[in-house]
Amino acid sequence: MFNLLGSSMKFCDGINRRNFLQIGAFGAGLTLADMLRAKALANNVPDRPVAQTPTKSAIMIYLPGGPSHMDMWDIKTEAPVEYRGEFRAIQTNVPGVQICEHFPRQARMFDKLACIRSIVSVDEHSDSLVMTGYSENTNRVAHHPSFGSVMSRLRTTGNTDIPPFVSLRGMSIGCEPGYLGVAHRAFTPSGAGMANLTLPSGVSAERTHDRRGLLEHFDTVRREIDQSGTMRGMDAFNQRAFEMVASGATRRALDLSSEDPRTRDRYRGIEQFLTARRLVESGVGCVTLAYGGWDTHERNFETLRRQLPELDRGIANLVQDLHDRGMDRDTVVVVWGEFGRTPRVNGNMGGRDHWAPCMGALVAGGNLRMGQAIGASSARGEYPRDRRYSASQVLSTLYRSVGIDASMTFPNGSGRPMYILDDREPVVELL
Repeated sequence: MFNLLGSSMKFCDGINRRNFLQIGAFGAGLTLADMLRAKALANNVPDRPVAQTPTKSAIMIYLPGGPSHMDMWDIKTEAPVEYRGEFRAIQTNVPGVQICEHFPRQARMFDKLACIRSIVSVDEHSDSLVMTGYSENTNRVAHHPSFGSVMSRLRTTGNTDIPPFVSLRGMSIGCEPGYLGVAHRAFTPSGAGMANLTLPSGVSAERTHDRRGLLEHFDTVRREIDQSGTMRGMDAFNQRAFEMVASGATRRALDLSSEDPRTRDRYRGIEQFLTARRLVESGVGCVTLAYGGWDTHERNFETLRRQLPELDRGIANLVQDLHDRGMDRDTVVVVWGEFGRTPRVNGNMGGRDHWAPCMGALVAGGNLRMGQAIGASSARGEYPRDRRYSASQVLSTLYRSVGIDASMTFPNGSGRPMYILDDREPVVELL
């Protein structure tokens, strides 16, 4: 029932990044019922979820490998040729703001977007910093939770048949719940996991009302009683787990065949962007996805000529759909990778190497101020020239946009109260 898929992605450091983990469950070794039980116990409420309720949503688009800021939203047309690279800048519909020529769709709708050009990162091939606000090295000890896990911990209203946190790219450091506990890991509905969103063999939709019959066919209970010591508590959690599966709400959100064919055609080849929209539309609090591979030590421009137009199409379709459906104010979108790339082009077939001192990000929605480029890098794109921001400050702004105070605390494994973020000054231009 619980499968570990062997798909992996290898970056320049040779480390394999698992793309899919623990399909069909909310965490390694956990059934749906186990997750629900753990969530309630974590909040000292054995039969019902927590009461605090951020109702807005977030879509976090991760560009693994470190995309070149110099070739996306921070084009340096006046820099020496060995820095500016091969792409030209185009004007957006916001006066004075230019972006890469391979982003024509974003250019036409930049009044619905905002880019930040002056973010400082760390040299780690990890999504930890941009998803938790802390480096992977720090998290090996401190175990800070991901953005989606914090939303899972606090989000309880809306459709209870829908998981609060979904990762379309499998598990990673940036999807881990840290000290919030396994109850708040991302649900990863990839590959074989779809099978676990259907009813067990031999059980009809009508039989879902017969809980005893469902129990006989759906083996999710590994212990006779839960940690509360009462059969009543166990029954309550398993009942909700069965209802979640039987309702089919998550399965329907993931099934693109029900979408208008014209819409599916617009997203052809970039279906994750459409799936993310459908999930937040169904009530999911946070969705993460990954697109492309951006570790371009060689053939940087060749790779980007192929990937940037598709990323442009994904972003533009998603943002426009959110606006057309009236979801833009209540859904914040962020697009970024773990660091930038060297402003100076290397001699390795036109590649760019790792560059943590400066990177960029794109933000949309969330009732934030759009139509602007925030901050500036130096003339050659090497360092922030003004409005220096950290990834943590960007996350603090995103937390605020979904109704979460980044200064609130949760106890870690030792009972010590921990802030969601230590560096939590927001990106003021977005507010």
